[in-house]
Amino acid sequence: MNGVGFRWDDDLVGPARRIAELNHTPMRVLAGPGTGKTFALMRRVARLLQNGAAANRMLVCTFTRTAARDLEAELARLNVGGADEVRAGTLHSLCFGLLRREEVLEATARVPRPLIGGDDKFEVRFLLEDLRDTGFAGVRDCKSRLRAFNAAWARLQSDNPGWPQDAVDQAFHRRLLRWLRFHEAMLIGELVPESLRYLRDNPASPHRGVLDHVLVDEYQDLNRAEQVLLDLLAEAGHLIVIGDEDQSIYSSLKFAHPEGVANFDESHPNTHDERLEDCRRCPRRVVEMANTLIANNPGRTPRVLRPLPGNPDGEVLVLQWRTIEEEAQGIAQIIQGRIQNQEVEPGRVLVLAPRRQLGYAVRNALNELGIFAHSFFHEEALDEDDAQQAFTLLTLLAHPEDRVALRCWCGFGSTSLRCGAWARLWAHCEASGETPRAALERLASAELTLPNTRPLVERFRDLQRRLGELEPIRGQALVDALFPGNRDWTVLIRSLASAIEGDEFDAQELRETLRIGITQPELPTDVDYVRVMSLHKSKGLTADLVVVVGCIEGLIQQQYDPRRTILTQDQFEREQRRLFYVAITRTRRILVLSSVTRLDRRLAHRMGARVGRGNWTHAATIASRFLSELGPTRPDAVLGTSVLGAR
Repeated sequence: MNGVGFRWDDDLVGPARRIAELNHTPMRVLAGPGTGKTFALMRRVARLLQNGAAANRMLVCTFTRTAARDLEAELARLNVGGADEVRAGTLHSLCFGLLRREEVLEATARVPRPLIGGDDKFEVRFLLEDLRDTGFAGVRDCKSRLRAFNAAWARLQSDNPGWPQDAVDQAFHRRLLRWLRFHEAMLIGELVPESLRYLRDNPASPHRGVLDHVLVDEYQDLNRAEQVLLDLLAEAGHLIVIGDEDQSIYSSLKFAHPEGVANFDESHPNTHDERLEDCRRCPRRVVEMANTLIANNPGRTPRVLRPLPGNPDGEVLVLQWRTIEEEAQGIAQIIQGRIQNQEVEPGRVLVLAPRRQLGYAVRNALNELGIFAHSFFHEEALDEDDAQQAFTLLTLLAHPEDRVALRCWCGFGSTSLRCGAWARLWAHCEASGETPRAALERLASAELTLPNTRPLVERFRDLQRRLGELEPIRGQALVDALFPGNRDWTVLIRSLASAIEGDEFDAQELRETLRIGITQPELPTDVDYVRVMSLHKSKGLTADLVVVVGCIEGLIQQQYDPRRTILTQDQFEREQRRLFYVAITRTRRILVLSSVTRLDRRLAHRMGARVGRGNWTHAATIASRFLSELGPTRPDAVLGTSVLGAR
């Protein structure tokens, strides 16, 4: 089995071989939370294999690496011949593997080296600064245009003739692609559209028509380009999609297209539908609350989740505290009490937080009580400048010709990121055909002279010195040299590095492990500690005790900002409600919904919370309106302090 990194094996390419039992009728499985969709998916795979389907011509595709690993484990347990040859992975890993093939690199003239960082963070920040320096109206304007282009690629608007129409957008697009091509990089959002473009433009490609069966989980979380790419991959075979529009939570973040599952039958004639509506996971009270909540979303396909007759009634607590410190300590005590009373095990507890500050507070409070808790806010591992510089140094140690990393290294330490000096080096390289590294080596040895590039040369000399020191180091010593254990910003990075087996790994293995762990975090499912994470990351997980903290306006739901999303306000609110729906349906037994009555004003502003009156240091908060949408089976809210020690 190829695991989460789908591989375009040579034994797959060539004319497609059909099997007699092949069924071309598309299938849609509408599956609510906890209804056993993974079991249904595996049952379908087993049946196909038993009927003679070729395992190496079957793709099981899902949205996250965690889900892909779970599918891989389930396939291994099937005990059906050929199950270990079924390809299971994410669509992004599939596209990455395709774009790296030599013949595809030659055809697309693009290098699938994704930039790390969203919006204006880390490597993307250098791109935006360089574009701003070429005449566009500031970083904010560039960021807005970049978000629009990402959305257009994801939604296939770029297929429209004459797109883009606006002259400034056209100029921005040209400059953006020029930057990406010179730096031999791609935006993460380009991976799928570039793969789709290649396959569309090359109908004779040996990578088309090689799959007999394509089974897709979490179809509602895919964007339009991803859904069309899957159609193309399954053009000569059988497409089965599993999804639930009520659990679509990535339209704001990744331009997901929930209409794709809702209207699947309109674009795929003769679709056969199956429905999974019996919730095997959630207590009866939680199912009723979830149904009442999601019914507030207008325009959804009317469906009702049904609890199995044997499901327990469940326990729901709606608590309110004065401060986040009191909330963290109180929630930690509640969890501690349930564990000590042997009602739950630590590994069966999930704490979900809309902001990392709230999650960290609960994690720290639990650890102080001797309850080991681990947080999973991996995307923030490279927020600190020191972390970015260390990771960039590691990248250049692993890949000396990496142009994006070289650009970043030369810009660190300057408020302008040395855009002007880099632009002069860039112009020289484009005119001469010389690589940036080769040009900097000649500048450093005085073989080449370019005006006003001295700051770049100084940074490059520092790079040469540091790389020389790091070159002979391997294993844990390399981790210690780059990410010393006595610094707060290295904790998460060192945790990710600890997953590498042995002590002889080199810079390339360390860099790839950290890149994947940070940009595509895999959440462990079989653990002996309390897991603390965002609501988005809880997708696909299950626990006996689920705690959702920060249930206040501005956090759950977030405040609408048209500058940060392509969605209308109504679409945004519907997605926020779906996110809360996903969060509360993670539980098997106990659900705790927690809010606070006031926040530090500066923290509230930083987190985007909606606040009312207070004093000059603290402001009053407002409980999330979603709590009132949970219906009559939801218990009344009580002071959190009133339940401490009650059990």
